[in-house]
Amino acid sequence: MALQVYNSLTRKKEPFVPLREGFVGIYVCGPTVYDDAHVGHGKTYVNFDVVVRYLRYLGYRVRYVQNITDVGHLLDTGEDRILKGARRERIEPMEVVEKYTRRFFEDMDRLNVTRPDISPRASGHIPEQIELVKTLLEKGYAYEVNGSVYFDVSKWPSYGKLSGRRVEELIEGARVEVREEKRHPADFALWKRAEPEHIMRWPSPWGWGYPGWHTECSVMSTKYLGQPFDIHAGGVENKFPHHECEIAQSEAAYDKPFCRYWLHNGMLMIRGEEMHKSLGNFITLRQAYEQYDPMALRLFILSAHYRSPLDFTEEAMQAATAGLERLRDVVAETRWRLERAPEGPLSPSVADLLEQAKGRFEEAMDDDFNTPQALAALFDLTREVNALFAEGRLTKGDLAAIDDLYRRLAGDVLGLVLDPVASAADQRLIEGLIQVLVDLRQEYRAAKDWARADALRDRLAALGVELLDGPEGTRWRLARR
Repeated sequence: MALQVYNSLTRKKEPFVPLREGFVGIYVCGPTVYDDAHVGHGKTYVNFDVVVRYLRYLGYRVRYVQNITDVGHLLDTGEDRILKGARRERIEPMEVVEKYTRRFFEDMDRLNVTRPDISPRASGHIPEQIELVKTLLEKGYAYEVNGSVYFDVSKWPSYGKLSGRRVEELIEGARVEVREEKRHPADFALWKRAEPEHIMRWPSPWGWGYPGWHTECSVMSTKYLGQPFDIHAGGVENKFPHHECEIAQSEAAYDKPFCRYWLHNGMLMIRGEEMHKSLGNFITLRQAYEQYDPMALRLFILSAHYRSPLDFTEEAMQAATAGLERLRDVVAETRWRLERAPEGPLSPSVADLLEQAKGRFEEAMDDDFNTPQALAALFDLTREVNALFAEGRLTKGDLAAIDDLYRRLAGDVLGLVLDPVASAADQRLIEGLIQVLVDLRQEYRAAKDWARADALRDRLAALGVELLDGPEGTRWRLARR
């Protein structure tokens, strides 16, 4: 079965065929960096990280572009989010951007989210955005009023093809306050006039101002991927108006399709309610990490299909934690046995078992990146591998192949780090046991039993524990590698 993806633009699953053989260009809407990322951001970027990982697993060369929004993303009040963050913390807007960009990537690193190949900033592409606005004005799709420039949706009949919304409905039933200078309520800003006190502003043919939020993604995606490109992805909440506006302005400007496949991931819920900062019901990733292993959070996210909503509850996280422990246990047992197993090739029965598990996994992923079914294939494999352990007849060849499959499917594709990780309690136990051995050596030394004292020191050294004897006693540290 070849890879099938659900295309939000056509509202159906389609075979995935990239524009260029062997190469995929993908653009994912990135964060607006004015505050810490929350668990909803984690869902989005884990979901699309797996898309990128699986495309690479299939052998594609992937260019992954994910922008950083550092200007132009306005709240419903019209206030720029970056300026809000700057006022909240009483620092410069670009200090806010630097601080939360770094924290965003740190949070993503802990979730083992692959960093994008290119992370362009909106503020670094102002000239290109101005050129796009000028092109739309020249072609008659935009108009300028008092230093602001708007896209005229009445001039673009296909506006609404992604979201299914009709322009007439948007104009008649507009639920947001309409700026008097706009011709129609559905018209959207390409360039905004900046008042003299507005900190973030740039010179343009229409006066000092700043770009509209939609403009930046059109410019940065096509600058690095061309037009059209293969995949544009983002949260379902961005389908309208953000993605709809991107399509309209890009296709109007350049008379060719913007993007071929649109992927949208479902919302994260908190006890059945959509997570939103405006509702005050969000949990930052850093808060979540205080309670849960980041890999348990990643497994929780992958337990639902990316297009489905996902409810963040204590019960769901407990189940994810238990599932992670099962996978880590089987990997640890495999590697422990591998060091001690008799030499021997991969047996036909184990090879067949692994091939079947791999086939079920790939079949699930080929079906629009169905990670719940892919995880089910891994848990089925885990049950069967544990049964083989009970029989006790596995060779080094068998165990090496089992270990390799977990590394490739669970690690390379799903991004789950299954290497043993010591909990805080485990760490205290390890440190306590080392200290017991250090004290025992001291007893040997006091009794002048130098042979046993030296043997214990040597065995600890072989494990990477260095002993430092001094006038106040002996302390230990992990040897520097």
